[in-house]
Amino acid sequence: MNITVQYNMTGHTSEELVFVGCFQKEAKKGKETVKELQTGHWPKEWKEAFQKIPSSAHFKGDKNVNFMFNLENGLRIFALGLGDKSKYNDEILRRVIAKAFKDYEGKNKEISILLDSFLLGRDLEKTAYTIAEAIGMTHYSYDVHKKNKTKRILETIHLDTTEKKTKAGKLEIAVAEAKIVTDAITVCRDFVNDPPNILNSVTYSKLVVEDIKKVKGVKAKVLGRAEIKKEKMGMFLSVNAGSAHEPQLVHLTYTPPKATSKTKHVAMVGKGLTFDTGGYSMKPSSAINGMKFDMAGSATVYAAFRAAAMLQLPVKISCYLGITDNAINEKATLPDSIVQARNGLSVEILNTDAEGRLVLGDVINYACEEKPDALIDAATLTGAVLVSLGHEVCGIMGNNQKLVNELLKAANDTHEHMWQLPIIEEYRDDMKSSCADLQNIGNSRNAGTAKAAAFLEFFVKNDVAWAHLDIAGVANDQKQLPYCPRGASGQIIRTLVTYLRNVK
Repeated sequence: MNITVQYNMTGHTSEELVFVGCFQKEAKKGKETVKELQTGHWPKEWKEAFQKIPSSAHFKGDKNVNFMFNLENGLRIFALGLGDKSKYNDEILRRVIAKAFKDYEGKNKEISILLDSFLLGRDLEKTAYTIAEAIGMTHYSYDVHKKNKTKRILETIHLDTTEKKTKAGKLEIAVAEAKIVTDAITVCRDFVNDPPNILNSVTYSKLVVEDIKKVKGVKAKVLGRAEIKKEKMGMFLSVNAGSAHEPQLVHLTYTPPKATSKTKHVAMVGKGLTFDTGGYSMKPSSAINGMKFDMAGSATVYAAFRAAAMLQLPVKISCYLGITDNAINEKATLPDSIVQARNGLSVEILNTDAEGRLVLGDVINYACEEKPDALIDAATLTGAVLVSLGHEVCGIMGNNQKLVNELLKAANDTHEHMWQLPIIEEYRDDMKSSCADLQNIGNSRNAGTAKAAAFLEFFVKNDVAWAHLDIAGVANDQKQLPYCPRGASGQIIRTLVTYLRNVK
């Protein structure tokens, strides 16, 4: 499917179906204030055809209320209600376009979208970007293992505008950049949706390295068991002890074309548990299905890294994926075991199902060696974050309020909900063991998300600014969002890319 931009249009390109945005306005009728449909931008023939339909009088352009009507030549006009213009924003546009696209991508070969009718303020480029983003995120299905694939006949989306084309082709650039981000989201979703019998640690690392080969300015290396052991990552190795597959630490580096000694450096770390049984602290049957999603943190930071590198952003980025599964055999780590972390601290493993923080702790410590200006980790780390924030909100914690604020702003800009939770001294104290330096769970189930972050903080070094994103709630099951399919969501990738765009 292609998205094209058609300039200097007085009409529309498609002869099948046209999407047109409709706002509403308030008007006085006597003493009453009523809502009216704004159709000032509609061609005369559209207005006449619309007014001939008796039920059209009830369509006022309310948000998420749409109206379909036909012209005499057979062209169908799909009027999409956007609501009160004063409350309009890019998330409303994203959702309205996603829902309409989902309804008609299997019914039409081409669709025109009258770009000018959806304007976000007067910013045509932002409008084109948001529409392309909505389409790219919605145009997804994970059907690789199905005999009967999803049928789509849509070939082309035309973004029609009255704007004259400039030499710079800014609208084409906006559409192309949106595609880079949504393609990365697709890669993330595919990885996360892949079943664990196919996507183990070794196959996953190979797929990542193969995928990133095509991107300029990126170097990749993979550490296996021997190298991880040499790095003294005892926590990471303890999680892998029962696995039939080697642990993998994928280390990717993107250096921008005009990098200097003053170029900012951001590190991203992702938890990559390709399947989590819970180890000997085994999960109940009600909780074990869906544990293939436990590598979503690694896929999320990888996708953000991939998009940023393809966008050639002027920031150096290092990406670290700690990949293993948490399985059970005679060699698997036992509860009550004590292991040594990379930074020399001893850790008592009271619960083998609190394994993600063990992998992350060692990898975060390793990532700090390069002394990045900021380090962000993402992980499906705790079930507790769902209790506090649900499936709709990502938890964020950290040791640097400036970095946390920058990520919160990026989340707000992309309408991906994020909320800060505290790390206090009492939480740090609760992670200290009576027979080792640390223990991997607190002494109660309370504040589980923040205590997990407090544990991770012990492995941040060199005064690195650090933020932790617990994406356990938002990584999948985003049915309330029309642009998120069932399964992996790809949420928080847009937030990370937006943050990286703003790094100065």
